[in-house]
Amino acid sequence: MHVSILTFEGFNELDSFIALGILNRMKDKDWRISIASPTKQVTSMNGVVIESHLSLPEACQTDAILIGSGIRTREVIKDASIMSQLTVDPNRQLLGAQCSGSLLLAQLGLLESSSVCSDLTTRPWLLDKGIDVLDQPIYADKNVASAGGCMASQYLAAWVIARLDGIEAAAQALHYVAPVGEKEEYVARAMNWIEPCLNG
Repeated sequence: MHVSILTFEGFNELDSFIALGILNRMKDKDWRISIASPTKQVTSMNGVVIESHLSLPEACQTDAILIGSGIRTREVIKDASIMSQLTVDPNRQLLGAQCSGSLLLAQLGLLESSSVCSDLTTRPWLLDKGIDVLDQPIYADKNVASAGGCMASQYLAAWVIARLDGIEAAAQALHYVAPVGEKEEYVARAMNWIEPCLNG
């Protein structure tokens, strides 16, 4: 399996890096996890500079695509040179968005008949588009999922694992990263949100 994490200029480190770390728990099953960006390097909202592994067109060929958020997402969705590179297919790919990344799902026409999760800052923009924004950390409609709140990126990563390799694999990945002394409670709470997202 190959999973790409779309990461744009001004990205939120928690969105891209937490998902990257959790998904890489699947290396022993020959999963490949890649950061994809419109340029070779991107700088986070806090000044962290990273190099991408893939271009956006290359990312669009992967089995699953997660879209991270950042402080420039509204600029991204207005940039035709970026958006024209994003050709995705929810019939053959898993697609997920974190916080303001849900604006890209909307721009790509993937939320026309669905609800979405997002952060509190992005919520008003989605409501203005007539999209139902849920008060919960993660939601999925078939192959399209969204998560709201930086730390909900763990749920999005676990959803991808659960869909592609099963619930037990997702629980094990979360158990590994969960705080010591809270592991069982942590995993149980997360799976209470993720399991309903696997239906449909």
